Amino acid sequence: MTATAAEEWQHWSDGRAATVSAPHGQLALTGTHWLEPEPAAIAGLPGVWWADAEGVRLRAAAADGVTVAGADTPVDGEVLLRPDTDPAADTAALGEVLLVPIEREGEPALRVFDPNSSGRASFAGISAYPYAPEWAVPAVFTPFEDGAGQAVLVPNADGKERPLAVTGRIAFTVAGEHRTLTVSRSGDGRLSGVIADATSGRDTYRFRFVTLPAPDQDGRTVLDLNRAYLPPCAFADHFICPFPPPGNRLDFAVEAGEKQVLTR
Repeated sequence: MTATAAEEWQHWSDGRAATVSAPHGQLALTGTHWLEPEPAAIAGLPGVWWADAEGVRLRAAAADGVTVAGADTPVDGEVLLRPDTDPAADTAALGEVLLVPIEREGEPALRVFDPNSSGRASFAGISAYPYAPEWAVPAVFTPFEDGAGQAVLVPNADGKERPLAVTGRIAFTVAGEHRTLTVSRSGDGRLSGVIADATSGRDTYRFRFVTLPAPDQDGRTVLDLNRAYLPPCAFADHFICPFPPPGNRLDFAVEAGEKQVLTR
């Protein structure tokens, strides 16, 4: 028997809650530490950390207990951890704590995911609007004229402005309103966007993300706002999510999708 759209949405919603609350999910993030070229300590972690052109470096003793994924023994000396932008990215662990080197716009950092974070302990779910089929509508993707992506400078949740890569626009009609949104196209062909609407900052979080299936050869896809979801920074302050680019703030209420993080 084929699942209904509402049942598929419920499965997606349950999966979202399970993913963000996993031991090393978004709720477990306790710090994003931006690194300098000079070795320095990071509060709560052993050894000294710094960054160079190749990635994140750690100098530690075996007794410190930091283990690089794939290694049989703890770090004893100096080691290079390649960031998440590298095809051969590395991670490390200190007991149950996961250490993830990242790079954003050439700036290296170390993220710390602790299963015992207060965010995981207090998590009580994600509030959402009930599924409503009228919020899943046809959309047409049109790439920018030159076929290349553009970089739009937008504020991020940490207060800095960073370029957001976008590749085109989708056009759609929902709740009787014809609108367009600027979106990005990923390597697997799917589209993604950052949006806000009349519920943002009131009934829902400040902004939300949407993902659309890869468009067909005529640009046709589906915008399902029932699956508008909270950005990582809604679950932990240490994420640096981009705000919506110009034109992606809808002037009507999108009463669909995820609303807020619930806490005990």
